[in-house]
Amino acid sequence: MSGGETRTVLEALSIAVSAGVPTLLWGSPGTGKTSAVVALADSLNWPIEVVIGSIREPSDFAGLPVIFDGAVRLTPPAWAQRLATAGHGLLFLDELTTAPPAVQAAMLRVVLERVVGDVRLPDKVQVVAAANPPEEAADGWDLAPPLANRLIHLNWPVDGRQIARGLAVGFPAPSLSGFAQPPSREQVVEARASVAAFLEVRPMLALRVPSSDGAPSRGGGGQGWPSPRSWEATAKLMAACEAAGAPSDVLAVLVTGAVGEGAALEFLSWLEHLDLPDPAAVLANPDAFDLPHRSDRAFAVLTSVVAVAVSAGDADRWDAAWRVIAKAARTAPDVATLAARTLAGHRPPGAAIPSALLELTPILRAAGLLGD
Repeated sequence: MSGGETRTVLEALSIAVSAGVPTLLWGSPGTGKTSAVVALADSLNWPIEVVIGSIREPSDFAGLPVIFDGAVRLTPPAWAQRLATAGHGLLFLDELTTAPPAVQAAMLRVVLERVVGDVRLPDKVQVVAAANPPEEAADGWDLAPPLANRLIHLNWPVDGRQIARGLAVGFPAPSLSGFAQPPSREQVVEARASVAAFLEVRPMLALRVPSSDGAPSRGGGGQGWPSPRSWEATAKLMAACEAAGAPSDVLAVLVTGAVGEGAALEFLSWLEHLDLPDPAAVLANPDAFDLPHRSDRAFAVLTSVVAVAVSAGDADRWDAAWRVIAKAARTAPDVATLAARTLAGHRPPGAAIPSALLELTPILRAAGLLGD
């Protein structure tokens, strides 16, 4: 492993944390995963709570039942109360593969919803975990698919030369590139449109639950897999990478960690050849726009154009989006119908009925958006 791979993973970790996507570092024992997470918290000046799965009970995450004023409350542990009081910070779930299935099940709401007992952790509390491969962990367990699907999986690299340099002159500080600039609304909607367009082409990849015989496993699984949840996380990470100016290898690591290697390879290859125009530029000059011939590109362009127009919420861009849809309807009426349905439901206050609607009347009536 090279020092470049370490930097890539550190930057990917930074971007995932900044985007609020729970992340898991996989690596052998004693390779510096915990030190990297603690260093990230120190660099951000955030409090960090380290919770080790092997020494916890389900009640440490689901809450301990306590009778109070005649009602049962689920009291959170002290670490959750400290994070709730601080209002921000890192929850670091260490040695995740040493947690037995019952404890993993109790972690589900903590990882996804940040709910511990009857307390909801603030939105600025982010979740990072670390794990050894089950065959290297003490009494190790694979992650159950529901818990694995709630995490972005990053493989922690080990580079002998990098370790030697770190021991001599200090280990590299974690990248904070993901915190420099949050993604814009346009970047978010473009990322979501790209993921949606890909799933239009490859709908079978929208959900691929890992096969299981139903018994808890002790080796060989627990990585990311495609689901609506992990594709939504992919869109968030794409937008965060775009805002941070992250290189393509960082995006590749994050997408692979979200949906697994096979789906990621297909998506990244498709994305590389997509070559979409900037939706803001299309709205600025709709009469110069030409709809791509490929159906997936046409869907992605129209989806992102409509999303940008809706998020902007002004009459000019709403009208421009109708002109784009009217042009698209001449060659791709099915795609234009989907875009028109979304745009029709988000008319800005004071916006006049656009002239482009006259050209679109037949497809709008076919879509049930106009009366007879």
